[in-house]
Amino acid sequence: MKWFRKDKEAREENPELERAVDEAVDSVYEEELQKINDQLDQAIKIALVGEVNAGKSTTMNKIIGRDVASTNPRPGETISIDPYNIEGLEKIQFMDTPGLNDPNDENPKQTLRFIQEADIVLFFTNAAGTVFSETEAKRFHEIEQHTKHIVIVLNKIDAAEDVPGLVAFLKEQTAHRYDVVAVSSKTGENIADLKERILAMLKERDKDLLFAKSLADKSQVANRWIAGAGVSAGGIGALPLPGSDVVPLTALQIGLILKLAALYNQPMSKKAAKDLIVVTMTRTVGQTVYRQIVKFIPGAGSIAGGVVASSLTMALGYGVKTAFEQNRNIDINFIIEQFMKLKKRKHY
Repeated sequence: MKWFRKDKEAREENPELERAVDEAVDSVYEEELQKINDQLDQAIKIALVGEVNAGKSTTMNKIIGRDVASTNPRPGETISIDPYNIEGLEKIQFMDTPGLNDPNDENPKQTLRFIQEADIVLFFTNAAGTVFSETEAKRFHEIEQHTKHIVIVLNKIDAAEDVPGLVAFLKEQTAHRYDVVAVSSKTGENIADLKERILAMLKERDKDLLFAKSLADKSQVANRWIAGAGVSAGGIGALPLPGSDVVPLTALQIGLILKLAALYNQPMSKKAAKDLIVVTMTRTVGQTVYRQIVKFIPGAGSIAGGVVASSLTMALGYGVKTAFEQNRNIDINFIIEQFMKLKKRKHY
């Protein structure tokens, strides 16, 4: 991929910088790539539990950004509760069920097994109806015996009053063990919060990337990854230990670039990653500051070094994200502008 016109010149003018980055990238690229592939090879199972009118499918369609689930079952009808997938992402499975031991479930053993294996159980209750009714409470506690990976979804808050009171009630009824997210699948209110909670729980199992790829709108996820990488880079850049951070900082940046490439289904070779980091560092902070960041100069670790490392990493991430979203080449000038804005904002 052609990044920009002067990438070769930038590398030739900074042989020491090029050598340092080349060695660091060589030492971490394959490992970081393997982490990405391992995530994508895993399966994700999400159980949607609740009454037929709880808005489970509509909520999931809102989260994903396209129709992945049927939204027109009739209350009381006998159904075959089978796992279903998102088209093109067969490793993500959903199961929509009223709960365990439901009389309308033709295959209760399959339902139990799915819930036991589920990465997340989204337990829905209707804010416009009887919240956490006796039947719902019974079903919830049955599920609780088999998994603790539960998020309670209080849906249809657009048609309810005293939503904070309902949230407090649900937390009290479940001994404050689980998150309660109040949403409206009709208006979309707080759907982003539920999406973030799902991604956070999946991240604990190193499965957030696969789910993120299923989302129609990937920008929110990408921004969160970039911000997180910026925080981590700031800690690395501020370390006062000579030679302590060239590899971890490069590993962090390579990991971010590869994760964004996987999210947007774009290629990112080792050579392209090397060129991008070398030219970005040269054109933004210059070789002298880079030498301070990677501790070629003993004792150079400082808050200022942390700000530079954080701003540089985030600018790099935003540059890659913007190029992938707009389906164009990565613009080094855009990265420079982002770096300057971020550095100024952090009061460097």
